[in-house]
Amino acid sequence: MTAPPAISLAGVGKSFAEHRVLTGIDLDIDRGSVFSLLGPNGAGKTTMVRILATLTAPDAGTARVAGHDVLRAPDRVRAAIGVTGQYAALDKVLTGRENLNMVGRLLHLDRAEVRRRTTELLERFDLADAAARPASTYSGGMRRRLDLAMSLMGRPEVVFLDEPTTGLDPRSRRELWTVIRELVDDGVTVFLTTQYLEEADQLADRIAVLNDGLIVADGSPAELKQLTPGGHILFRFADTAGLAAAARLTDRPETHPDDLTLQVPSDGSVSHLKHLLDEFAVLNITVEQLSVHTPDLDDVFFALTGRPAEPVAAAS
Repeated sequence: MTAPPAISLAGVGKSFAEHRVLTGIDLDIDRGSVFSLLGPNGAGKTTMVRILATLTAPDAGTARVAGHDVLRAPDRVRAAIGVTGQYAALDKVLTGRENLNMVGRLLHLDRAEVRRRTTELLERFDLADAAARPASTYSGGMRRRLDLAMSLMGRPEVVFLDEPTTGLDPRSRRELWTVIRELVDDGVTVFLTTQYLEEADQLADRIAVLNDGLIVADGSPAELKQLTPGGHILFRFADTAGLAAAARLTDRPETHPDDLTLQVPSDGSVSHLKHLLDEFAVLNITVEQLSVHTPDLDDVFFALTGRPAEPVAAAS
């Protein structure tokens, strides 16, 4: 029997005054996977997270998280989720341990479970040595790890990460990626919004692109890249004769004689590459080097939204 989706939306809509933010969103997200929602600023990503986290009510449609309706059973939804927003929601005056203890008490865990869970999370997020220090002394990466640890205190089935690595340096960002992968290995479902397209490419099993309140594309990273033209194979030949012969064979008069290269449109598949190499071999055309270029998520984002992804500066 197929397990029900971790998250399910049907016809979800939301408006603020005259501005429609979400328009009839339909979506099912598998359990134990990373789902990434991409979109330009103002596309409705945070609004969707707020609806699923029971912080905002939809105007239309239904939404279920961990099997519970967000309107009819909000308490059950809240008990099943963890949320890490764009800014660390921790008390900088308290120590790392005290922040975790506070969340445990808010979740009505018994004292033994709070102690046990706090120790476990401090170890897991490499914060044990800093557990007695005020959070104000933590680096940005440490605060982010503590924030995520706090959201996991109640052992949630679903975790919402709303741009969790914004402002982190590359090393801290990759450390958080490792933590996210470990969560999924443990069976947790991760709903990720991010401005870093590389992050979605690295982590997500599935990506949806939200634009003007609509999901305009939905699939695996590889499937989305196939939607965008621009893929090609760049061949470098041993001599001008080989370059000219390859250009005639592929009907590509546009060549680069200075560096003996030829660019051939391609979907990047092994079958197409093999076909070209076989044709070159029949004519004894020597290929010295080749590289396969496929569209990346930046290309997809631009094609689907009509604008490049917003640059996000890392922390200094």
